[in-house]
Amino acid sequence: MLGPDDDLSAEPLRSPTLTESPPSEPIFKAPAVAVLLALSLPALFWLQARLPDGGLSLAFRPASLWRGDWWPGLLTSMFMHGGWGHVAMNALGVFAFAPPVARLMPGPRGVAGFLAFYLVTGLVGTAGYGLIHPDTFDPLVGASGAVFGVMGAALRLLGRRDGSLRPLGDRRFLLMAGVIMVVNAGAGVIGLLPGAEGARVAWEAHAFGFIAGALLIGPWVRLFGSRRTSFDSPPDLRDPSA
Repeated sequence: MLGPDDDLSAEPLRSPTLTESPPSEPIFKAPAVAVLLALSLPALFWLQARLPDGGLSLAFRPASLWRGDWWPGLLTSMFMHGGWGHVAMNALGVFAFAPPVARLMPGPRGVAGFLAFYLVTGLVGTAGYGLIHPDTFDPLVGASGAVFGVMGAALRLLGRRDGSLRPLGDRRFLLMAGVIMVVNAGAGVIGLLPGAEGARVAWEAHAFGFIAGALLIGPWVRLFGSRRTSFDSPPDLRDPSA
């Protein structure tokens, strides 16, 4: 009740639900570096199609790894693709798996670390393929090794909303990794991978990249991640304790 001395001119009551709106959430939360990386793949292929040889001279030929003819192909082949279907598959793979990995490494240092992680896993994939096929001169192109690298890292985050990594021996991770490797090997043997019509699928490069990504993400986040990131993997390649 109001008394005779109560001031009716006091500030009126406000309902926060009517006068204050909750902070807006961005619709698209993917880190810019992951989005730009995915968009760079079709952009680079557009440029590749305008090269005199269609980028063939930038491909990797495994035999050159041993003869020393064209070592830069280990790196340059990652930026070339065999067709629009091929580049579309890899761009979608980056869109799907790179964002959670990029979030583990914020800031300018993290951006550099994430891009280095992408390149290193891609190099491991390409070099691994060269080790398996040391005598072939067939050209290898594509960023699939790097895409599988970020996929292997992203699967260590499966179901973890706090940014912590699943142990390497985690059953859920191992199950998903096993399914992906079986499908990957099957696609390579049967040749049913979309965008690879008429071309050999370098499933071995995918496997090497995937394994590298799953193993390296632990020490990588130690080097380039935020100190506030919840992280349960040791700085070496051992399984973290349960």
